[in-house]
Amino acid sequence: MDRTEGALTPRNSFQQADGGPRSFEIDYANDRFLKDGLPFRYVSGSIHYFRVPASLWADRLGKLRMAGFNAVQTVVEWSSHEPEPGVFDFAGNHDLEGFIKTAQEQDLLVILRVGPFICAERDMGGLPYWLLRLHPNIRLRTSDPSYLTHVDAWLSQVLLPKIKPLLYENGGPVIMVQVENEYGSSSNCDFKYTTHLREVLRQHLGPSLVLFTVDSTGSSNLKCGKIQEVYATVDFGLGTDPKMMFEQQRLFEPRGPLVNSEFYPGWIDHWGEPHHKTNTQELASGLDAILALNASVNMYMFHGGTSFGFTAGSNVGGTFQSCPTSYDYDAPVSEAGDPTEKYHAVREVISKYLVLPPGPVPPVPQKAEYGKIEVMALGSVMQLLPLLQGVTQPWPLTFEQLQVSNGLVVYHTVLSIRVPDPARLSLYDIHDRGYVFVNERYVGVVSREQRLYDLAVSALPGDSIHIIVESLGRVSVGPKLNDFKGLTTNVTINNHELEGWTMTPLPLTNTTRLHHVLQRLRQTLTLSPLLGTQQGGMTFYSGTFTVPSEESHPLDSFLRLDGWSKGVAWVNDLCLGRYWPEVGPQVTLYVPRVVLRQGTNTITLLELEKSPCTTSKSACRVSLVDTHQVDGPTPN
Repeated sequence: MDRTEGALTPRNSFQQADGGPRSFEIDYANDRFLKDGLPFRYVSGSIHYFRVPASLWADRLGKLRMAGFNAVQTVVEWSSHEPEPGVFDFAGNHDLEGFIKTAQEQDLLVILRVGPFICAERDMGGLPYWLLRLHPNIRLRTSDPSYLTHVDAWLSQVLLPKIKPLLYENGGPVIMVQVENEYGSSSNCDFKYTTHLREVLRQHLGPSLVLFTVDSTGSSNLKCGKIQEVYATVDFGLGTDPKMMFEQQRLFEPRGPLVNSEFYPGWIDHWGEPHHKTNTQELASGLDAILALNASVNMYMFHGGTSFGFTAGSNVGGTFQSCPTSYDYDAPVSEAGDPTEKYHAVREVISKYLVLPPGPVPPVPQKAEYGKIEVMALGSVMQLLPLLQGVTQPWPLTFEQLQVSNGLVVYHTVLSIRVPDPARLSLYDIHDRGYVFVNERYVGVVSREQRLYDLAVSALPGDSIHIIVESLGRVSVGPKLNDFKGLTTNVTINNHELEGWTMTPLPLTNTTRLHHVLQRLRQTLTLSPLLGTQQGGMTFYSGTFTVPSEESHPLDSFLRLDGWSKGVAWVNDLCLGRYWPEVGPQVTLYVPRVVLRQGTNTITLLELEKSPCTTSKSACRVSLVDTHQVDGPTPN
């Protein structure tokens, strides 16, 4: 293949070089794409804009281009843009149009996956949690009117009008748009739904845009995923024969370009399991084999980034498994933006097929070790409760009913009957982890992940029972997508249902409000702050550290929590995400330089289980180090 077939049109132009209109289409007769009438194939890499701070988009996209890629693929996360019904966010890290324009400035085309379902190991696969609140029996990813009504409003009135001016034919970089995502493996097989999505996209984006689907290889997947008049592509990773994989695509697309829309350089991680890694040479050979067939390809992921805050999802295979904060994916560019050994190997392969852009290979950015940080207890979750508003009902409400997207909710009731000692407290369908207290004394944990649903307790009539329930992220794919959080069924003690509940959400997803409440806690405590448990769990901690003014600008760093167990961390106004070094594989949390400032910075922790502070005051600290560790030891 001529290496000029990956050439790009001059940026920000409605016309091609010879003055004709810009176009991107499928040449079925010759099994290829045409861009501006000339043969073209893309070599794309996935970067999720919401997993990268906006001020670093140009850096990550520039590295993609310098590796020889000519396109970026990204997914649109509905839940990020509409966190509550009719409340829209397209600013900062959610500035989708800004990301697409930055890609164009970096000389990249854009392949857009608009969902509405995206998977991507995100909470509820990128669907907004409030769908479950408004319609508890909703059938997601189907033609259920209660689902389609919201989908249509989101696509037609909000998203697609923003996308249309950015299409390639209109002078933008968007050459293709994906319909749904791996729908063939959803078990729904609702052609009325997928056909409807196609018609909505055609109506708002025009008749000439290339629409496509992607599905895992296998005739059943492709059969349910294929949509008439939408081009079907496949996905596969290492250890497969590309020729055999593309034969699956040919069953449903006899003519047209060969396309692997998700070629995997790594894989998904779960808490408690080893970090997935792949061999660099196998990746290079696999990519070479695909490109040698004159196929187009997207590498998922080129740069995985970070699931900041509470946005990481979970999966249900044999058991419930939650995903860590890091989405490193063992990709060519690491979570912190470092070109890896894979980066250079992939670049060398691409250079055989496409002309590399001029200029040096990007160096590994410098990291900072800001040292040890002493932290001190601010107070326990129990001490915080009087400052928050609770809701009282006869029976427990789910997070969704409480209008809580994620985080923690404290459930409280008072035992009204006499029970044996010990009694059996049962919390079936706890979603996902519950910390049980009797008279504010910690007695144990129940866990969906570990299949622990019963707990022996000693309690008398009039004793208070608190259950602090943590969401570990809604299921991101599969038949259990309707993943309600909290106490999803009634709680029993020796088969007696407990009634009369007060539920108090913690404001963890609103950093401004959380800081305000913690400040009030400092002001109202007349005694020393108390620890939530004897081991220092269920307690907020805080400390400060300094970024030297001699530095021209802050540098990336990593939060290391030796001796800490499980919780959530914030630096200044950014929620870095969940930490759980006790089970791994992720040991450190990425601290982007853009959230730091010269001078004094603040770190806040909510430790749920065990801190080192109970052993000695000198042990009550964390560290900012210059080395990331996402492949630490795990129990499995």
